[in-house]
Amino acid sequence: MTAARARASALRRDAGSAIAEFVLVSALLALVFAALLQIGLALHVRNTVVDSAIAGARMAAAADRSEADGAQHTATLIAAAVNERYAQDIRVDSSPSGPQTLITVTVRVPVPVVGFASTGQTWELTGRAFAEDPAL
Repeated sequence: MTAARARASALRRDAGSAIAEFVLVSALLALVFAALLQIGLALHVRNTVVDSAIAGARMAAAADRSEADGAQHTATLIAAAVNERYAQDIRVDSSPSGPQTLITVTVRVPVPVVGFASTGQTWELTGRAFAEDPAL
């Protein structure tokens, strides 16, 4: 009978520990889940801005368009997909690259750290396209 009492006493000492373990483990899992969501958001912002810069470079590279059209198209795409504050610093440059002209759209955006909030660090993302020859 003493063995049965010892087992019952051990079970009483562990009573309620499952609740504490659940709280600790679920808090850790919630933190990991939030970190994964934030990484996903940062990658979404980066990929969207890069794609918008490429589309803006293609627009500016068209024979019947200007560099201002490319910058405007980039800003419109970024504002529609992410947020207007990510479409503030857009620069379009053209440079010779062999026999052709290379159009480069550069966008400086804040790095999203918590949600869309930033700590002041920025990404400089670019998109490039070769200008069309208006004679063709």
